Amino acid sequence: MTATIEDALAAALAAGAEVRGSTSPNPPVGAAILSADGEIVGVGGTQPAGGPHAEVMALRRAGERARGGTAVVTLEPCNHSGRTGPCAQALVDAAVDTVCYLHPDPNEQAAGGAEHLRAHGITVRRLDAQAPDLLPWLTATRSGRPHVTLKFAQTLDGHTAAPDGTSQWITGEAARRHVHEDRRRRDAIIVGTGTALADDPSLTARLADGALHDRQPRRVVIGTRDLAGSATNLHRLGFEQYPDIPGALEALWESGARDILVEGGATLASGMLEAGVVDAVQAYVAPTLLGGGAGVLARAVAGTLADAAVFDLADVTRLGGDVLLTLTRKD
Repeated sequence: MTATIEDALAAALAAGAEVRGSTSPNPPVGAAILSADGEIVGVGGTQPAGGPHAEVMALRRAGERARGGTAVVTLEPCNHSGRTGPCAQALVDAAVDTVCYLHPDPNEQAAGGAEHLRAHGITVRRLDAQAPDLLPWLTATRSGRPHVTLKFAQTLDGHTAAPDGTSQWITGEAARRHVHEDRRRRDAIIVGTGTALADDPSLTARLADGALHDRQPRRVVIGTRDLAGSATNLHRLGFEQYPDIPGALEALWESGARDILVEGGATLASGMLEAGVVDAVQAYVAPTLLGGGAGVLARAVAGTLADAAVFDLADVTRLGGDVLLTLTRKD
């Protein structure tokens, strides 16, 4: 059966999703090559920094069958030379007929690929779709700091722990598996010193059998409390510690992190919201009522409803008996 542009786009999106968490500071781009006779002949995702970009990987796999074909890419092909050559020129050299892409490149140094392609006689189309796995990188590039997702698990009435302090486990096994799969796709996970001292978290991304995923996020603690003499995982597992939120975000950005997950606790969550740096929220909601206990936030972050942080509901996912609400910051 002849493949369509939609089929090639699905392959490109899957390739981008697969490499997310391994490409920063470069974007997790996916690409697919559709031959002139309608067959998907090459699919690729961006390799770790310094390695080939998605278009080059897909073109390598397509070989001569790329000639006269169509390239479908989740991000506008770059038009600059860094550690690798410009992808726009690689597509020109491969003699493709058409290039379709989803998102324009917001990086001024790399932008201009579409114009370069058109100047060399290649038809260029922008597709009306989004690459979800690329959105954090796009937001980070526009804002000049890492994209921040605030994640928490809560009961139906908004509690993250019972009055006696117990919190394991609010959500079920399916939700916990999802958390570990998500962790491996992030550049870093952040907790506060209170959580580090109370919970001694490992913050690793693990498989169902307890083995570690092949990709692990950096593990970061924010706060001024001295953890050197504690029994936490801070030093044993190579945690990084920063005294405050601005310093942590700046250091993470400079070191290449673009997509970070904030996992706790309530004081850090409140600080992130007060700083105005929360770009997305992951709320794992369990069908449980407590009527009391710890809340998601440690204090009020708005004095009136008009000043509250407001988010758009982007997705609802059922995970066993729990529900994951994914929200993005309202512009």
